[in-house]
This record gives sequence, structure tokens and C-alpha cells, in this order.
Amino acid sequence: MGEDGSGTTRGRAGATATRRRGQALEGALLDAAWEVLVEQGYSGFTFEAVAARAGTSRPVLYRRWPTREDLLLASLAKHWRPLPVPDTGSLREDALTLLRTLNAERGRLVILLRVQLTDYFRDTGSSFEDLRNRLRPQGEPPFRTIVGRAVERGELPAAPRSPRVLDLPFDLVRHDMLLKMGAVPDESLVEIVDEVWLPLLGLRQSRPSA
Repeated sequence: MGEDGSGTTRGRAGATATRRRGQALEGALLDAAWEVLVEQGYSGFTFEAVAARAGTSRPVLYRRWPTREDLLLASLAKHWRPLPVPDTGSLREDALTLLRTLNAERGRLVILLRVQLTDYFRDTGSSFEDLRNRLRPQGEPPFRTIVGRAVERGELPAAPRSPRVLDLPFDLVRHDMLLKMGAVPDESLVEIVDEVWLPLLGLRQSRPSA
């Protein structure tokens, strides 16, 4: 690949890569960066390693991401996709749908980042929470959105509620992911919603089948 990042080059696994430009090129570079991070961790996450994996040169990377952290955050952001916010017409079903999506899409990713970014957290003095906040999309957090909709429907009374209470299901699931080093059993998701969160919001109901 030429210094402009385009051209034909011998890419990963010895295959011949096609000419890539713009977003296609950037996506390929970030995919290569992600593969290096997954395989080698932060200690092996270097411009040299990513350039070699992508079949390009370091200047191509530097022009887009001047620092190692810039490249890391861009790669993480590409794979830390926003969760779709359900709108089923029921607060309970919205919460369970959201937790199940979180469990399926983020379970492995959270553990991977905890393990592979240990050196990053040590070197930068930051935490996983700090990183999550940097990757979090702009806008209202999902659980606050579904509670707001429940209030609009009349399912919940309009009342001040602590962000800690509103976001509690997410925090509990993330805690269980880290404790179990993997996805959380579905019955635990149901218990979090029915036995912990809904009662805290003032909804006390018999527990239906999930």
C-alpha cells in the first residue's frame, strides 16, 4: 500500500488486498487494530503491529490517529456499538429486552477489555468506568429512556428518581459479568428486574413467567 494508504498490497494471511480509500480504508485499519488488541493485549498494541497486520505503513496510521491512545479508542468505539432501546409498551419487557441484548452483545467484550487492557489502565491511571464513559454515546442512557416512556404511558408516576436507581440493572449485570467472567444466566436478568429494580421504582407485581 502506498503512503497515501491506497493501492494494492499483500494483506493479512498473504492475501492480495484491493484498493481501499476513505471509510473503507479506515474501517480496515480499525479492524486490524482490533485484531492486534485481541491477540496481543495493550502491551502488543503498537503502530508497528497494527501497520503490519493491515499491510500498510505507520504514517498512514499517524495521519488519522496521532497517538496510540487515539488509535485504541477509535478501534474500541467501532466495536462498542450503541444498544438499541426497545419500546415494547411495557417497562418490564423493555428492561428485560435491553438486558438480554446487553448480555448477548457485551458479555464477552467486557471481559476481553478487562483482561487485555490491564496495562492500559495501569499506564494511564484510568479505570474501566472511565473508558466506558468515553465510549458511551451522547444522549440519554437507555434505562432512563425506558423509564421516561413508562412515565409518559402512566405506568409509573412522575417523581424524582436517582440516576443510580435508574441505571441499577446495567450496573448489576456488569458486576455479574465480571464476577462470572462471562454472560449472565437469564434467570438472573429476570430476578434483577422483578425482584430488585421494579420494586425500587415502586412497581410491586406478581412475577410473570419470563
